[in-house]
Amino acid sequence: MSKILLYAEVTKENYLHTVLFELANKAQELAKKLDNAEVSALLISKKGLCELYKEAFINSGFDKVYVAEDNRLTYYSTELYSKIAIDIIKEVNPDIVLIGATTQGRDLAPRISSSLHTGLTADCIELDINEKGQLAATRPTFGGKLMATILCKTSPQMATVRPKVFKPASQNLVKNTEFVYVTPDIDNVNKKVEFIDFVKSLKTSVNELDSANIIVAGGKGLKNEAGFKLLKTFADCIGASVGASRGAVDMGLASTEIQIGQTGKTVSPKLYIACGISGAIQHIVGMSESDKIISINNDPDAPIFEVSDYALVGDAFEILPALIEKFKS
Repeated sequence: MSKILLYAEVTKENYLHTVLFELANKAQELAKKLDNAEVSALLISKKGLCELYKEAFINSGFDKVYVAEDNRLTYYSTELYSKIAIDIIKEVNPDIVLIGATTQGRDLAPRISSSLHTGLTADCIELDINEKGQLAATRPTFGGKLMATILCKTSPQMATVRPKVFKPASQNLVKNTEFVYVTPDIDNVNKKVEFIDFVKSLKTSVNELDSANIIVAGGKGLKNEAGFKLLKTFADCIGASVGASRGAVDMGLASTEIQIGQTGKTVSPKLYIACGISGAIQHIVGMSESDKIISINNDPDAPIFEVSDYALVGDAFEILPALIEKFKS
């Protein structure tokens, strides 16, 4: 039987990262194309957390969950986590290993792949199984101008996947999940880095794009710093996070941390408001899964309108002040 193994990341707040449930739903689709492959998860954490997550694993269609618990694993450590993951992967021998392309996942995945002498397709936005039963992983390349579908010749086939590119299942898929507890062999691991404290930056606090319900994004059409200041004022009025197109980032109007699109973040808020964004395909793939899309652009033929639920044709420098005044009152 083919096997698909997902890495279950635990956040600093001791929650399972939402990318696990997005990958779990996609893994079920891949498993069907592999004659109902076994879908399992790997959880590395401090002692006791698995008990909190059991229902979530059972409801997400996992056949097995491999659990490595130790209080030395309270905080993420490249050396400790990679050692445990490599040991378990060697034991389980999965055909496919999927990891969220989070900060932690991007650190952990290459460490695992290099140790196992296997390939890794990073920052994927689509996954499929080809006619030969291989994982076909698609990612942007050449600065987002092309999409490349990559096959891995070695096993396990590994990929990291951007959060928010897949949707979690709309309903529970309950299975009789088996929990396999593994004793971590980390006594002789030489840790080069010791965790001291985590301080969240103000910039990150203000722009939690991954979990935002409302995002207001600006593009080149906002022209200058005054335009983006107007955008931020509007975002504050409606309790939204601020995003930007690559064009706006290239103009120096916004930081890369809030860039949305193929070479930035992929988001799926309940409401996405695009201001002065023309709608190049590189931007569309990063926000097209939003529940509702409202676009403001003075070009009636702007491509962004093709994916929008509501289109406001006009000058953002006239429409945004009117909206600000409306919501302030």
